[in-house]
Amino acid sequence: MKTDVLVVDDDASIRSVIAMALGDAGMQVHEAANGSAALVTQRRNPCDLVVLDIGMPEMDGFETCQALRKFSQVPVLFLTARDDEIDRVLGFQLGGDDYVTKPFSPRELVLRIKAILSRTRAGEPEEQSCHGQLLLNHRAHQAILGAQEFELTGVEFSVLKAFVSHPDQVFTRDQLINAVYGHNSQLSDRTIDSHVRNLRQKARKLGYDDLIRTIHGIGLRLGTCAK
Repeated sequence: MKTDVLVVDDDASIRSVIAMALGDAGMQVHEAANGSAALVTQRRNPCDLVVLDIGMPEMDGFETCQALRKFSQVPVLFLTARDDEIDRVLGFQLGGDDYVTKPFSPRELVLRIKAILSRTRAGEPEEQSCHGQLLLNHRAHQAILGAQEFELTGVEFSVLKAFVSHPDQVFTRDQLINAVYGHNSQLSDRTIDSHVRNLRQKARKLGYDDLIRTIHGIGLRLGTCAK
């Protein structure tokens, strides 16, 4: 399956390094030097994933991601010049799927991209699963809450899939990180909290207040998913 990746960075040399690495991995690369150009490109020729630099002038990566999320749920991998947890948490809150800190290994970047795409494209032996009024279509990577489309990022879908697969289980945050990102991930608990916060906010906009419950001192579990 052909993979198109949009690389957004104001530094042409960085775009060139990324384009070479992704090209060697068999991916088709599209480039944008700023956030505005990235939005135009993604509207006209939707890519499968966006690599988005945070520290761009005029329209930074966070602003670009916010604008992107108004019309697309494409996976986003942030590039950040600082290993700052505040940047990472904010990125996840805005709908990012992963991040890589500069300077980065092109090989690691390719592996991170492949991991995101494998999560969003993976075929499932069961096409659908449901709980309450929540329906997950695994093959289409689509969620329905009530009769309304529940628009999710790839990681948010994976979080809900873990909950729906074991609706009576109370998950620790480490268990959720392992279920979504794999056992070798070094992400913090705040990463999962950001995704859960986003899921709850989106559910409330559709009129559902009991999507995910906090079990104090233990972890998180699926709610009734009903009004």
